[in-house]
Amino acid sequence: MSDCIFCAIIAGDIPGDFVAQTDTVVAFRDIAPKAPVHVIVTSRLHVPNVAALAAEAPTVLADMATVAQQVADAECGGEFRFIFNTGAAAGQTVFHVHGHVMNAGSLGWDA
Repeated sequence: MSDCIFCAIIAGDIPGDFVAQTDTVVAFRDIAPKAPVHVIVTSRLHVPNVAALAAEAPTVLADMATVAQQVADAECGGEFRFIFNTGAAAGQTVFHVHGHVMNAGSLGWDA
C-alpha cells in the first residue's frame, strides 16, 4: 500500500535497521523503543492485523513467530514478549500486521 510506513520500509523506500529477513517476514528495530530490545517483526504481505493474517495466511504468522524466536535467541537469551496490538483502541497505530519482540525482564514484567 502506498501510504503504509511498514510497506515503505519493507520496499526500502524508508530506511530500517533490519535484524532479520526471510521471503515472507522482515524484522527491524523499533524507532521509539520501549525496552532495550524492541524489534518489529512484520509480514511482507500487507494485512491490517494478526487476526486477518491468521485467516489469510496462517503459515506467514508461523513464520513471524519463528523469526521472533530467532531475534530473541540472538538478542535476549531466547526469552521474550511477542506483543500484537489489534485495533486502534488496543494501541495499534500502524495498520500492517506486526508484533513487537521485547525483552521482558528489563520492563519489570513477570516472566
